[in-house]
Parts: sequence; structure tokens; C-alpha cells
Amino acid sequence: MRKSEVVYGARMAGAEWARAYAEARLRTLGRRWAHTVAVANRAEVAVAVLPEAERDVAVAAAYVHDIGYAEGIATTGFHHLDGARHLRELGEQRLANLVAYHSAGCWEGQIRGLADELTEFDEELSLTADVLTYCDVLTGPSGQPMELRARIDDVERRYGADHPVTQSLKMGLPVLASRIEGVDRRLAALASEIAPIRR
Repeated sequence: MRKSEVVYGARMAGAEWARAYAEARLRTLGRRWAHTVAVANRAEVAVAVLPEAERDVAVAAAYVHDIGYAEGIATTGFHHLDGARHLRELGEQRLANLVAYHSAGCWEGQIRGLADELTEFDEELSLTADVLTYCDVLTGPSGQPMELRARIDDVERRYGADHPVTQSLKMGLPVLASRIEGVDRRLAALASEIAPIRR
């Protein structure tokens, strides 16, 4: 698995395109689209911790993070990989990298025996990637806010304890919790900076 530091300001499609593209492919999937919209809405708030140039990127990634579930795109059953490959075909390499590794992607790839295939993409080590994971794992299947452990419990109830998604979330729990804590800390710091101004 290659890892790369992000270069800010890379040219790519924006959130407006990503919303329209994802809606055309996910709306018929019911709760999947409701989840996607809620993740993107949460990203609109969480991007306050990012440099200005990264905010549209993060929201765009939130809209397309589950594109690998769409009909005609889902081929391997591993939505991180399917979505990333599709986005790469569209020329959206940065979005492809973010989608490939969002949330528990690296662990799910190992469990599914697709870790080598996932290395077609660079794992971006950035706050932008952390914001995407933060928004996804704290949003339930119908778009409701959920704490991380409750989210994992919900996945286990729906898919079963032996499902790759359940297993990957459990494997990645310490790292996911750390990323959530990091974003929460930055959001709290921003809130404390803004509060005195509002008085």
C-alpha cells in the first residue's frame, strides 16, 4: 500500500458535479442516497477545519464515497475499490484515492482478499481524508447521526458479525476513533475561537 502526502490545490471536479453525479446513480438505492446526502451535509460543517482550497474537495468526496454501490459500477462487491476505479476512469484520481481508503477501506480490502488491488490507489494521509471518514462513520444508514460504536453495532445487526464490513470496522476501530477525536478536537477549537466573537 503506497501512502502519499496530499498536494493542496490539485485540479478536480467540485462538489456541485459530485452531487449531481452521485444523485443520478444512487437515488434509486433509497437509504444509500439518504446516507450519502447526510454525509455530505455533515461535511459542509466539518470542512471548517480544512484550508479553504480543500473544502470543496472534501464535500465532493462525501458525495461520491459510496458510488461503488451503484448499478453498473459495483463489480467486485467491494465498494471502495469499485468506486475508486470508476472515478479513475472519469479522470478523478484524487477523488479515487480518497474513496478507495475512506473509513475502513484498507481493512476491508484485506478481509476480502483485495488488498493488492487496492494498491492501485495511493492512500492519502491528510486531514481531508480524515474529514471524509469522520463524516461517513458518524452517519447512520438512513442519514441519522450515530456515535462510532453505535454505528459498528448497527452494521453488525444488519450484516452479521462475520461480514467483511463488520469485521473491518472492528479491526479499524482504534484508528477510526483516533481520526474522529482529531477532527472533533479541531472543531472544538474552532468553536472556542468563534464563541467570544459572538458575545
